Amino acid sequence: MRCTKCHNEATIYIRRHNTAFCKEHFIEYIYGQVEKAIKKYKMFEKTDKILVAVSGGKDSLALWDILNSLGYNSDGLYIDLGISEYSEKSKEVAQKFAESRNLKLHVVSIKDIYGVGIKEIAHKNRKPPCSTCGVIKRYIMNLTAKELQYKVIATGHNLDDESAILLGNILHWQIDYLKAQSPILFEDEAGFARKVKPLYRISEYETSAYCIMKKIEYILDECPMSIDAQSLRYKGMLNTLEKDSPGTKEQFYFGFLEKGKNYFIPEKREIKLNSCKICEQPTTSEICGFCRQMTKANLEPLNMKEFILRLKDSNGQV
Repeated sequence: MRCTKCHNEATIYIRRHNTAFCKEHFIEYIYGQVEKAIKKYKMFEKTDKILVAVSGGKDSLALWDILNSLGYNSDGLYIDLGISEYSEKSKEVAQKFAESRNLKLHVVSIKDIYGVGIKEIAHKNRKPPCSTCGVIKRYIMNLTAKELQYKVIATGHNLDDESAILLGNILHWQIDYLKAQSPILFEDEAGFARKVKPLYRISEYETSAYCIMKKIEYILDECPMSIDAQSLRYKGMLNTLEKDSPGTKEQFYFGFLEKGKNYFIPEKREIKLNSCKICEQPTTSEICGFCRQMTKANLEPLNMKEFILRLKDSNGQV
């Protein structure tokens, strides 16, 4: 098997494109796909401060490495959810990655702040761990970006993730989610950072290969809280289709973005934002979802100043 570009021996074969690459040209291909995603949706510029949500997994570390290699101004944020050994291991991996490349990594520990981890908070709220986790992570990401003046939050969602999310939203006809699903989400400039997904054109297999070729150490374990997550079942279904018909995931998700999304256009309406009475962050209600969740779990939500002090303490710097 020969590289499609230079005709030297290939290192990887990408079935959905029916093409093969040597190491050099595969990395070039990855960079090109990410740049294409950034430019197509005008995600950010080289001068923008970007906050990369880092989990210690292959996708987020690959994204941070790619953005750094392409010359973008990016720092990392690791949110320690207090999931026993899994959180300790993934945090260590993220810290080693940052130190090896002299990159700045902000660390926020839920357990250090509240004394309990995500499992206990979810149990007290009588909600699934993934749902509880999503509220907490979104809140902390946005608050960190706002207070430390990052214009953009970048996450490592890849093609497999986005196609699985799309399948779930269609199966359950989650119209509001279908309206919002996109590689970029502009929220109110006064209170929320822009959220982007620069890896949406790249498959999970490709991010794994990128990490191997770039010798990026990442945590192999799946989050123990996500064992029963529906998204994993949807990924399995799509993997079966992809095996029989390479390119299915790409056609499914890209087709939605180019054609299907036109049928799910968000209504243009004025959304009045208030300041949360507890934490002062923007919300459509008197109390934001994060503070409601913490209050229900009998945990005292932090105000903005306390959070920033915690952020400084956990990283040693801002």
